[in-house]
Amino acid sequence: MSEAAPLDPEDRKIITLARSARARNGVPEGAAVRDETGRTYVAGTVALDSLQLSALQTAVAMAVASGATSLEAAAVVTDAERAADADRAAVRDLGGPATPVLLAGLDGTLRATVPAGDAQA
Repeated sequence: MSEAAPLDPEDRKIITLARSARARNGVPEGAAVRDETGRTYVAGTVALDSLQLSALQTAVAMAVASGATSLEAAAVVTDAERAADADRAAVRDLGGPATPVLLAGLDGTLRATVPAGDAQA
């Protein structure tokens, strides 16, 4: 995990979108992904009796369902200390192991960036 240098405006945008999704829907996490064309997909946690998806898994699924073939970046706004293995796996499946996953706190402050393929301690 590494602390990010000055944040790229496009990365700031997906963090802001993720934070907005979390607040708007009153869910534990918000996420956003940016595909290979620059389109963004935003989602919150899905918690149904029959379906449980993290916000990041939902955002990746939305990208796939919309025809995205790759990801440039992903962001999750959460109070968790690290990006979940299943979240990084979903990003890795579509974007590859080098795709950056931005982990931001509930206030939108970037806490860490980790490539989707990196193991976390």
